[in-house]
Amino acid sequence: MTTPSNAAMLEDECARLAEELKDREQQLVDLLQDYTDRNLQLVSAQHQVMTLTQRVLAHEEAAKAHAVHVDNLYLSTSWRVTAPLRRISVLSQDVKHSVRVFREALAAGKGLPMALKQALHANTAEAEATPDVADHAPKAFDPRDYKEWVRRYDTLDSVMVERLGLEAASMTDGPLVSVVMPTYNPNLDWLSQAIQSVRDQLYPRWELCIADDASTDPDVRPLLEQWMAEDPRIKVTFRDTNGHISAATNSALALASGDWITFLDHDDVLPAHALLYMVKAIARHPDARMLYSDEDKLDEHGKRYDPYFKTDWNPDLFYSHNLVTHLAFYRGDLMREVGGLREAYAGAQDYDLVLRVIEKVKADQIVHVPFILYHWRAHAGSTATADLNIKPYAMLAGERALNDHYKRMGINARAQFIGHGYRARHRLPKPAPKVSIIIPTRNAVDLVRTCVESIRDKSTYKNYEILLMDNGSDDPEALAYFAEQAQTPNFRVIRDDSPFSYSAINNLGASMATGEVLCFLNNDIEVISHDWLEELVSQACRPGIGAVGAKLLYPNTTIQHAGVVLGIGGWAGHAHKGFSLYAHGYVGRASLASNFSAVTGACMAVQKKHFDQVGGFDDVNLKVACNDVDLCLRFAEMGLRNLFTPHALLFHHESATRGYEDTPEKKARFQKEVDYMWKRWPVSMARDPAYSPNHTLDHEDFGLAWPPRVRHADMA
Repeated sequence: MTTPSNAAMLEDECARLAEELKDREQQLVDLLQDYTDRNLQLVSAQHQVMTLTQRVLAHEEAAKAHAVHVDNLYLSTSWRVTAPLRRISVLSQDVKHSVRVFREALAAGKGLPMALKQALHANTAEAEATPDVADHAPKAFDPRDYKEWVRRYDTLDSVMVERLGLEAASMTDGPLVSVVMPTYNPNLDWLSQAIQSVRDQLYPRWELCIADDASTDPDVRPLLEQWMAEDPRIKVTFRDTNGHISAATNSALALASGDWITFLDHDDVLPAHALLYMVKAIARHPDARMLYSDEDKLDEHGKRYDPYFKTDWNPDLFYSHNLVTHLAFYRGDLMREVGGLREAYAGAQDYDLVLRVIEKVKADQIVHVPFILYHWRAHAGSTATADLNIKPYAMLAGERALNDHYKRMGINARAQFIGHGYRARHRLPKPAPKVSIIIPTRNAVDLVRTCVESIRDKSTYKNYEILLMDNGSDDPEALAYFAEQAQTPNFRVIRDDSPFSYSAINNLGASMATGEVLCFLNNDIEVISHDWLEELVSQACRPGIGAVGAKLLYPNTTIQHAGVVLGIGGWAGHAHKGFSLYAHGYVGRASLASNFSAVTGACMAVQKKHFDQVGGFDDVNLKVACNDVDLCLRFAEMGLRNLFTPHALLFHHESATRGYEDTPEKKARFQKEVDYMWKRWPVSMARDPAYSPNHTLDHEDFGLAWPPRVRHADMA
């Protein structure tokens, strides 16, 4: 006979088993969905390969010839002969910067003598290196020369160092910074360099907290004890057993008493101004809870290379790879709240940490400091070498950390490691929303036929309608084709004989659309990937997302669009334009999803409710050009992020019908629209938060800016 207590126990056990079964069922559903997704991806990839292989083979030699041409250009006589002109151009930019510094100093009330002093040193403080590395001999200007860029713009002279040092010494009530360092059998020279780089900091209110993870090298302990004896700000704990990096880091964290926490690997180096710049940024952003800086690498001989000039906080780029890394500052109370590093995510413990941190902070509490404040040592076995074969477990641990974050946050997505970063597959809403594909055209029957048939033949997403916006077509063949298509299901032809206005005709289409999602599509677009709509719609339906742009290719398979960068060429340019389809681009941004300030309207998806909320395209001031960028900026103004995804792939026969701005009238109209953009969006146009001020505005290749639009003199 079952007693009441036993019955209750059985009932509880049954409930527990039922809950466990429910969890297992959900896991199975997720695995089946992931399996389906991967199969769809494989099918799509196979088709893309079949579609593109012939074009790629035909243009491979041209690409190689172009690369040789570029290299020869920098070695050519003409390039060397014109070097003085380029130096004059850089000098003129330096003069403009000095004038700006002078005016800002006067406006800040610093007085004429100090304003003049700051203006004089605005460029020389960075252009002149210390005597042992200075090279004042005339030399040809190579825009790819990072060493020369560092010499000019990232090397502080004695005047700047003295001025910053005096300022740092006066900050007696500044926050205490705890620098946390785990160590295990380090290269002793590199360890000493790392520790010395902390001791050399201009900002004096720091403590260095070191945990040795039971090093087997007998020379490690005496060296650490010696450093500890030399400087009371250095704290060391010696672990009895080896627990690996997370456990060792947490042991070092236990020593920390600072207001802010940062991390330093035992073989890396901080520039002397690193902590000071971060503390100054904290003073400028008192609500900040997390900060991060730019970084570069050191080879085994101490040579700097491979800078990572980061964007301001970019959530979707962070979900694609660890944007934060070094140098990162965390509020001490925030670090205690999230609980330090977790051993279950070894190899991606820092990624997991930031994922948990961003769950506790608001986006405007995350601050980017756009200076190289961390030198990451690259050597055999280091993650900085970017050889994923060395630490594949780290990449898989990152995938697991992302998926756990999505689960905690209720984000219906699954992350997948794709070799150079992560792809998040966001689930479509159920039922899948209807999409209204809006295609403006005037005649151009061959282009329209290619566009429409590629949508029908290749799209696996079926819940859509096509609205063909006929803007005064008069070609009999085009009119006959449009009339024929109007008889097919989910296809409407809407006639508008008004003078051409891209904004007005798309607004008309949106007003007549019955879909929850709008997809604006140029008539010269051709679908490549079968799941292009699934990708665009799943991204556009996410909370907080405004416009979503696809990856567009020229017919020769080079990139036409991979996001829009503000300021390039005087107003805006397409990121990685002209790069190979297979190029990952700068830090993977041509092949990873990330936030951009804008995406092109040639293929743009957006929820209709968002489009209506901002009033659609501006058909008063921006009838032909700039309207897609303006729309994206208005989405950002209302708190939405614009997103580029490389996983929706299409061809774009750019300007095949509208043509280029090649007449006086068109040029005047275009300039008027550009002028309006600068008037309407002066801050965004001058400083794109999704693009580093250390990158060029002359080209779309993420090259170095000569000079950068943020200077060390700005920090004085």
